[in-house]
Amino acid sequence: MTVIDVGEADFEAEVIERSATVPVVVDFWAEWCGPCRALGPLLEQAAGAREGQVVLAKVDTDANPNISRAFGIQGIPAVKAFRDRALVSEFVGAQPPRVVERFFDALVPSEAELLAASGDEDSLRRALALEPGRADAAVPLARLLIGRGALDEALAVLADVRDSFQADGLRARIRLAQADQLGDALAALDAGHDEQAFELLLASLPDDDVRALIVGELDRRGAEDPLVRTTRRRLAAALY
Repeated sequence: MTVIDVGEADFEAEVIERSATVPVVVDFWAEWCGPCRALGPLLEQAAGAREGQVVLAKVDTDANPNISRAFGIQGIPAVKAFRDRALVSEFVGAQPPRVVERFFDALVPSEAELLAASGDEDSLRRALALEPGRADAAVPLARLLIGRGALDEALAVLADVRDSFQADGLRARIRLAQADQLGDALAALDAGHDEQAFELLLASLPDDDVRALIVGELDRRGAEDPLVRTTRRRLAAALY
């Protein structure tokens, strides 16, 4: 169902939990609100046009004052979008159709995003053909290419990627490999022996490529990883 009425009893399930699998746009409205009556059909049309990719949940603020207070609703119409159980975007007041369409478009994954999420080589290449520079496609594709020794092609794949620690790290790794440096550390990374690899890399600081490679591989593992926290402290101590 694309459009649903939601109240205090089912808001958690129908909005917050549902947003873990599909984006949910919440329209806070009231019967007496003229701008709400103008905006409502635009929201419903936008949700319907996306054929289940976005759910529109309508909350009557008069009938559900606790929800309104919880989300700090001070004026209506107020529209809030949830994805992965979190508020990701919002606006207040009636908006023209083009603004509503852009709001919904930002919630729906693009074709390139869906291809990148697939993860296989063909899909990653197609994602980059549609949107060059997507880190979520270029980085895994570059890793595949590095794994089979296609270093120049991996560099080409990463050429358009900006603001990505992992892409910077892979570029540094390729330069080290091409210079025939730190082969044992790179082999340890390839074998999944990250702790051993970090030991060897830390011993080779303060080389800039080594630093970039460590930072990129730490980013790959994620901030909550105990090995990441320990290695970051050691990296900072070695550099500063």
